[in-house]
Amino acid sequence: MVDDATDRGSEAKVRTRDLGFYYGPVQALFGISFDIPPRQVTALIGPSGCGKSTFLRTLNRMNDIIAGARVEGEVLIDGRSIYADDTDVVALRKTVGMVFQKSNPFPKSILENVAYGPRVHGVRNRAQLAEIVERSLVRAGLWSEVKDRLQENALDLSGGQQQRLCIARALAIDPEILLMDEPASALDPRSTARIEGLIGELRQDYTIIIVTHNMQQAARVSDLTAFFYEGRLIEFDATPRIFTKPQQQQTEDYVTGRFG
Repeated sequence: MVDDATDRGSEAKVRTRDLGFYYGPVQALFGISFDIPPRQVTALIGPSGCGKSTFLRTLNRMNDIIAGARVEGEVLIDGRSIYADDTDVVALRKTVGMVFQKSNPFPKSILENVAYGPRVHGVRNRAQLAEIVERSLVRAGLWSEVKDRLQENALDLSGGQQQRLCIARALAIDPEILLMDEPASALDPRSTARIEGLIGELRQDYTIIIVTHNMQQAARVSDLTAFFYEGRLIEFDATPRIFTKPQQQQTEDYVTGRFG
């Protein structure tokens, strides 16, 4: 169930309509329909295997690389179908950046990690690249820690720094939407707090959609929360209502720890 109050109509940055997804003959998503507004944080919660990450990957067509994958229904970004035949997938992934659960810096320098995306998209001017690298590292809250180490191997950074570097790398291509799949699940509490604080700052400029198993984290960082169960969207509403006055019994059972 989706509360009418969260249906933002034409204000939606991302809109899904009757979205279904199949891994070969196995259906993983069933009729997902809801609107995600711009410049807010939307958390996707639910037990393991409920379709959260699958749904996230439909938003930048990362599932396309899976043999036998098939999509039904619509995903619209700014009113345009991203599964239309004429969609430029490279351009789509520039608009929709992604940060994964496990930090995955390239075995290159810190600078080259952040400059990689802009280079792929045609930026060659060294001064322009240096400006993009600095701006992205500042936005990711990492610049002060690495500004004198830009030529060092990114793999020498701590786990929390590596994840913030991956966020900087995603920001370097100037996306409008940032997908985050369990971005802090492998981090210590201090690094997790840094990532959560960063999400709070980035919401001013980006539409952020985050998958998390940590319900306290969802409550802390998100404006809206979607509860998934067995491939279905059970409820979508403002985060305080999901956690204090959910409309569906399944939602209440999950957020109060009766299952999951």
